[in-house]
Amino acid sequence: MTNFDRVARLYRWAEYLTLGPLLQCTRTHFLPQLTHARRALVLGDGDGRFLSKLLTQNPNLRATAVDSSAKMLALLRSRCNVDTVHTNALTYTPSPDTDLIVTHFFLDCFTQPEINTLAHRLAQQTQPGALWLLSDFRIPNSPLRPIARVYIRSLYFAFRILTNLRTTQLPDPATALSAAGFHRLAHHETLGGILYTELWQQFPSKLNSSKL
Repeated sequence: MTNFDRVARLYRWAEYLTLGPLLQCTRTHFLPQLTHARRALVLGDGDGRFLSKLLTQNPNLRATAVDSSAKMLALLRSRCNVDTVHTNALTYTPSPDTDLIVTHFFLDCFTQPEINTLAHRLAQQTQPGALWLLSDFRIPNSPLRPIARVYIRSLYFAFRILTNLRTTQLPDPATALSAAGFHRLAHHETLGGILYTELWQQFPSKLNSSKL
């Protein structure tokens, strides 16, 4: 079973040692587009650095942070006054008034079938027109492709040793979100395309018809 408790207190510093501020800059790139959100579901936010920024911008936002790591949630609570749920995100049922889903560097811990199921389920359980903000790694079609392959393979190897993570390759969140009725509003990438963040939104008409 995957266990991120072992890396909870090291994660921030390991992130800075490898990529400096790039991951946090990627997480927060689309913050200005989230000012109208009122209820957020944040899956696997780690130590809460993104959620802290989000709540500073939206002080009236209600947020629920879900994580399978109790130690990560403890670090998050030290930064944020939010509801936390210690459980597997794949089985958690959000509040029906949720209008924002956030998954930063989280979906790469799961297989494609798991993400397909998660996206479809959340589309049925959240508000029509809900936003989904995600950030992750990718292997770009650029001269950096060989470097990206080695880097991502090494990340999966390290997390397999440290956390018992069984996933070994990057999934394709875009395929899952598109199939679940979301469309992409914006895309931003950095580090030659190795890091990216995207903002998606449900098609309200499609979601409404699925609930009839």
